[in-house]
Amino acid sequence: MRNLRLLRLAALWFLAATTVFAAFERPSDNERTGATGNLYEEPELVRELFRADADFPPIATPRRGDWLMFHREPGQTFDEYRASAAIRADEKRRVIYLLPLGEFPADDAPSLAVLREYAATFFQTEVKILPAYYPHDLEFDPRENEFTHKRQRLTRAIHGWLHARLPADALCLLAVTMDDLYPDKEWNYVFGEATFEDRVGVYSFARYDPAFFDEKRGPGWRDRALRRACKILTHETAHMFGLWHCVYFDCVLNGANSLEESDAQPLHACPVCLRKLKYALRFDPVRRYEQLREFYRAQKWFEEADWVTRQLKRVPPPAPSR
Repeated sequence: MRNLRLLRLAALWFLAATTVFAAFERPSDNERTGATGNLYEEPELVRELFRADADFPPIATPRRGDWLMFHREPGQTFDEYRASAAIRADEKRRVIYLLPLGEFPADDAPSLAVLREYAATFFQTEVKILPAYYPHDLEFDPRENEFTHKRQRLTRAIHGWLHARLPADALCLLAVTMDDLYPDKEWNYVFGEATFEDRVGVYSFARYDPAFFDEKRGPGWRDRALRRACKILTHETAHMFGLWHCVYFDCVLNGANSLEESDAQPLHACPVCLRKLKYALRFDPVRRYEQLREFYRAQKWFEEADWVTRQLKRVPPPAPSR
């Protein structure tokens, strides 16, 4: 039961919520500031990167149909995260593994090489792609979705299979697939789902392609699909490091109930979640931002590159040596 609860807590972007809870109360300014913890514990050179400026707007009041209209999210401060039993990188476990599940046609799927590069940059650790596994037609409890009439595979069945194959040096293991997914017979679909305890997860790119819905792809669809894939990759992986959904700022860790809601959310982590990631992965946030800027420029994502440049300008120059 505990493991199932953690699965649900770490799940990303379920669409089948049916119960509307009481209105979400946005955290106050003091609550947002307090969520980052005591910044004087951080080196002075990087301290400003954990203070919110105009590039980190507070999370918006949810609209009808948004994630926070259906899901109670208590939030997770940095201090709460640090007190948890979340995994941290060490000398023995420093690798994020990606495992392709099924076919990845070049004309339809985002580039796994680009996704590997982005994950390595975002998390500042080694990312390896394992050999693909091709499940047979009846593997992982397949079903036909009643709305799309496309095949779906059960996330929990995939989790168990992945856990038995977790490499010894793995921080976590994520399967990526072009098959649609579902987490439970009562749910319509899920983009992805991960576990805190077992450090495994699976996510699907199927619904990022307009052709999945028998629609025309149109100009720019491939770039849009890659952005979406990068976003779900980092969101889902961060869950396996013990990060909960963010309720403080616009953030890549916000929950989303639809592609529309997800597309409106940023690629970057907010100050609260950035500090959690730094704690888990022990990286230099300045170097990370510099490398992210190079990645964004290579992809011609210039708005994101300019955003990173503004953050780097907040870093004071190092003191002159004596």
